[in-house]
Amino acid sequence: MVRDEPVHLSTICDEEHSMTPLLTGTAVFLVTYVIITSERIHRTIAALGGALVLVVLGILTQHRAFEAVDWNVIFLLAGMMIIANVTEKTGVFQWLAIRSAKIARGNPFYTLALLAGVTAVLSAFLDNVTTVVLIAPVTLYVATILGTKPMPFLIAQILASNIGGTATLIGDPPNIIIGSAADLDFVAFLVNLAPPAMIILLLLLPTMWLFFRKDLQVRSDQRLSIQDLDESKVITNPPLLRKALIVLGFTILGFLLHQVVGLEPATIALIGALVLLAISGVDLHGILKDVEWATLLFFVGLFILVEGVVQVGLVGLMAEWLLALAQGNLQVTTLMILWLSAIASGVIDNIPYTATMVPIVQELGNHMPSRPLWWALALGACLGGNLTLVGASANVVVASISERGGYPIAFRTFLKYGAVVTLESLLVATAYVWLRYLM
Repeated sequence: MVRDEPVHLSTICDEEHSMTPLLTGTAVFLVTYVIITSERIHRTIAALGGALVLVVLGILTQHRAFEAVDWNVIFLLAGMMIIANVTEKTGVFQWLAIRSAKIARGNPFYTLALLAGVTAVLSAFLDNVTTVVLIAPVTLYVATILGTKPMPFLIAQILASNIGGTATLIGDPPNIIIGSAADLDFVAFLVNLAPPAMIILLLLLPTMWLFFRKDLQVRSDQRLSIQDLDESKVITNPPLLRKALIVLGFTILGFLLHQVVGLEPATIALIGALVLLAISGVDLHGILKDVEWATLLFFVGLFILVEGVVQVGLVGLMAEWLLALAQGNLQVTTLMILWLSAIASGVIDNIPYTATMVPIVQELGNHMPSRPLWWALALGACLGGNLTLVGASANVVVASISERGGYPIAFRTFLKYGAVVTLESLLVATAYVWLRYLM
């Protein structure tokens, strides 16, 4: 006869104690996320408040919370915001807006398509955060010139930036993480991810037309008046423009060569910002006042919040549990990584999610071919950023610029469009991954 082993009270207490951080951390994250999506409190206050609760409850130490913040993202944003703010003083954004509207002959949809295409291409060869910092102000001016609401243009820009960023190693931070972990270079990303990104971008344009065709209407006389605008008159400070363009050009070159020169993009952006401030002669206090501090602080809070759920094991637990369902089947595992990554990246920022998934994919690579898994992770993490307003860094930046211009983008409004485009993108990605890697 088998005798039952006694269950000690200390064992039960230990198990309950080990579950407490998981439950508490998850609860704090979910409550904060609900507050952010409800928009009853500004997202920056909600994110910082949730982060503070994690520290006060002891789920994260102050030191770990500080380390959780991706300061490369924060300083990259800060540097590019300063460069963009100085450049804006020259009138060049208005010049670009008028030129774009003229090239599109005053047609709002053609203008939207032009700006989306430019955003996607730049996002592939810069990072998408830098791109939207530079292009979003142009987009606001374009909408003003056309006499239309800027929201369709800005939403298209967000979606295009994440799609374009998918195509290359340097286009989106998750790709940089994956490239380093899997030893995949720039050419490998371009060859494997540019084709689906191009297909998805082409599908984005008719989707945007279906969404916004009623909002993209202007009178014929308004179109004609756009052709009469003289864009040369809006350049208010040609000497400053030359300095700004030279600094911006060298900054972009630095981004492309950052691995060669051994400097992080954030360092290059800060160098560019400091040089431009030094040679421009603009009012320092005025430029710093125009920096999107609320956006930077929101990212600080968001990074700490996500680190909380990573630290208590929630993200890893969910990923391992779902992947275990695949039972070692390459096809099922690959598609699960693709869809799981997209959904998770829409809820939490795709940078910490990707960092969490890397060791899991590396372990799976010991039992099955790993290349399909890496490409599925890259596609899911990058494309999933389009699901919600907090799914990717570029989304939050554009939303903040739009809000500052007097046109706030509501979380639920973006979700309505982002969910459709994300589903459309994932269907294309699924077909691509299946046909290229799994057949």
